[in-house]
Amino acid sequence: MTTEPADPRRTDPEPADPPARPVRTSVVLLYGDDPQVRDRMRLAIGTRPAAGLAVRFVEAATYDECVRLVDDVDVDVLVLDGESTPAGGLGIARQLKDEVPDCPPTCVVIARAADRWLAAYARVDATLVHPLDPITTGTTVAGLLRTRAAGHRSNSALPPAA
Repeated sequence: MTTEPADPRRTDPEPADPPARPVRTSVVLLYGDDPQVRDRMRLAIGTRPAAGLAVRFVEAATYDECVRLVDDVDVDVLVLDGESTPAGGLGIARQLKDEVPDCPPTCVVIARAADRWLAAYARVDATLVHPLDPITTGTTVAGLLRTRAAGHRSNSALPPAA
């Protein structure tokens, strides 16, 4: 039995790349009365905050728009500007947690870290501090999106709708 020497030019086929994980596109609602603040929030989050996650943004500049979008759009995460006027993100968060069954996870951007006690009272799921750090912001929003996708409840006062 004879064997031919291996051809040094021959290469074994490359192993197949593992199948790509499907990318889940989530809806993030940005609320703030200042369009520049909403732009900074959008840029800090990015359209791909983590592997396997893609984001589509919807925006609200007023309290009424925010509530309408929560009612009409399947929002996965709310990112609210706590410094907006006349309706601040903390007040909106508290109201939505009180009134919306299975309220989406909520993140409020505050100006002072010392205001986190107000965020706890409003039952927000996360806080960020102005100016936004893109790493922290993307990581925080990605964590909230994964929590929502896994079916975990946020800090809502009401049970999910039947």
